[in-house]
Amino acid sequence: MEHRRRTRDRHDRGMRGPAVQARPGARLPRGSRREQFDALVLRIVTDIDARWSRRLGLVEYAVEDAPLIPDDWTDTVPLSSLVRGSGTTPTRLVLFRRPIEHRCEGRAELEAMVLTLVVEQVAELLDLPAHEVDPRYGPADDD
Repeated sequence: MEHRRRTRDRHDRGMRGPAVQARPGARLPRGSRREQFDALVLRIVTDIDARWSRRLGLVEYAVEDAPLIPDDWTDTVPLSSLVRGSGTTPTRLVLFRRPIEHRCEGRAELEAMVLTLVVEQVAELLDLPAHEVDPRYGPADDD
């Protein structure tokens, strides 16, 4: 019986998995898209919450893949949700990752979109103009 060197997998697709290496000098992604998005949200939320936590009180920040919307929904898909707390229930600010990513073409646009959404929701909670919540928002962006 002759042993031949296998260059293809059993489905004849070529080499897969850890044996395949990236080009020298190529940037490897750090974590999944979900992990990268979560890290971005955490960075922005931490900065804003540190600045306003006394006035905000208890706020839960969350990221979900997509909102649950009814089949007969005709509006655009929401990018975030803000549910005010009552009594012992904390206020909950949720960002929806997939609709946000779908509207952004690159990393810079994604960062700007997440910052805008968080700042606008926190501004609504504090009843302040958005540019006062975070100077990166810019007064020209206010309604």
